[in-house]
Amino acid sequence: MVMVIYNKQSKEGSSLEKEAEMSKVTKNRYWVLRHGKSIPNERGLIVSSMENGTRAEFQLASDGVNQAQLAAQSFQKVPLTTSITFRYMHALSLSLHTLDCGVLCRSINGELPFKSLHFNFNFFSICITLTLFLNTGQELEANNIPLADVRIYYSPFSRTSHTAKVVANVVNLPFEGPHCKVIRDLRERYFGPSFELMSHDKYEEIWDIDEKDPLVGPEGGESVKDVASRLARAMAIMESEFEGCAILVVSHGDPLQILQTILHAANQHKEPATNDLASILEAVQVAPILSLHRKYALLTGELREVI
Repeated sequence: MVMVIYNKQSKEGSSLEKEAEMSKVTKNRYWVLRHGKSIPNERGLIVSSMENGTRAEFQLASDGVNQAQLAAQSFQKVPLTTSITFRYMHALSLSLHTLDCGVLCRSINGELPFKSLHFNFNFFSICITLTLFLNTGQELEANNIPLADVRIYYSPFSRTSHTAKVVANVVNLPFEGPHCKVIRDLRERYFGPSFELMSHDKYEEIWDIDEKDPLVGPEGGESVKDVASRLARAMAIMESEFEGCAILVVSHGDPLQILQTILHAANQHKEPATNDLASILEAVQVAPILSLHRKYALLTGELREVI
C-alpha cells in the first residue's frame, strides 16, 4: 500500500485574517513532512537514539520511498490552499471500499481512529483525483514562490535524510547544496534506554507518561518540553537564515506534533509586548499547551502546511 497525505489544518473565521496574523509570527511559510514508512516502521521497532537512528539499515522501506516521492509531488504541485483534508480523503477511501456512508460521516467527525482505516491503492488514487479536482488553490509558481526560494531542513536520522533526499530530487533541488540542510535539533524524540529498539506496543506507556505531565519524560529520555525547547532553537535557525521562503521541515511523528503545537500557540499568543518569535515560543511551552500535541498527529509520508 502506498499513500501520501496533504493536510492543511482547518481554520476558523476569516482565512485572510488568519494568514495576516501568521505572517507576523514568522518570516517564512512552513510545511512539515513526516518521513516515509521506514524499515523500523515495518519491523515495529522504536528507534529513537542518534546512535541507532543514523544507521543506514534504518532508512526508508520501499513503500516509504514511494510516499516521499508522492509527498514531493504534492508539495510541488498540489494546491497550497486546500479545503480537503486528509481526514476527508481517509474517510472517503474507506466509504468507497465499504459503501458505508455512516463510516464516512463518523470518520470525518473524528469518531473513528484513522490508524484502523486501511485502503488499497486504487481507492487512494480515486481520493487523490477527487482532491485535485475539488481544490481551488494555487501552486508554488502561482504563489510567486520560485524554486530558488524553497528550502528543505531535515533531521539527521537515516529515515528523514532519505526522505529529504527523495523530495529534493523530485522538486529538482540539489540535496548537497545550500537549499537543503540538516538540523540536529529536528531529530527524533529520544524515548530512553528502556524503550529503545523495543516494540511499537510500548508507545502506549510513553503516551501515558505524556498525558500525566508533558514536562516529565520517560526515564533517561526526553519530555515533550525537552523536545519543544530544541525545536524552538531549530525555528530560530531557520528564521535567522532566510526570509520569504517556503520551508519544508522533514522530521518525525512526535517532534512534528510538538512543533505544530508551539507554532499554532505562538500564532494565537496575545502578548503585545513582543513580536520576537523566540520569546513567544518560550512563553507557550507550558503544560496546558504542550499536552495538546497529540491532536497534530501525522502518518508516515504526511505533508501539512502549518504556518
